[in-house]
Amino acid sequence: MRSREYDLDFRDRNGRIRAWGIALLAVSALLWTWCALLLLTPYEAGEDHRSPDECESRLFTDRGTANGGVYRGYQCANERDWPEALAVLGLSVPVSVAGVALFTSGSLGIRMSAHAQALRELDQPADAWNT
Repeated sequence: MRSREYDLDFRDRNGRIRAWGIALLAVSALLWTWCALLLLTPYEAGEDHRSPDECESRLFTDRGTANGGVYRGYQCANERDWPEALAVLGLSVPVSVAGVALFTSGSLGIRMSAHAQALRELDQPADAWNT
C-alpha cells in the first residue's frame, strides 16, 4: 500500500472513531437531560387516575409533596425516587468518558496525519534541490 493510500485510510479510520465519540457524547447528553427532567419537572402520582396527586419537582422542594408527603398520604415520594435519577446520572459518566476518549483520539489522529502530510510537502522542494 502506498503511503498516500495508507494515510487516507488512517484518516478515515480516525474519522469513524471521532464519529463514535460524538455519538457517545450525544447519548450522554440525553442521559443528562433525562436526569434533569426527573429532578426538575413537576409530575403527577397516585393509583387513582381520576384525581392524581400533583407533585412538586424532586430538587426544588423543601419538605413538600415530593420529599415529605408520605406522612400526609401523598404518593409522590414513591413515584419518582432518588435512586432512579442517580442511576441515570451514574450511567452517563462512563458513557461520557468513553465518548471524550474516542473523540479526542480520533481528532488527534486526524490532526497528526495532516501535520505529517504538511511536513512531507515542505520537505519535497528541499529534497529536490539536494539531488
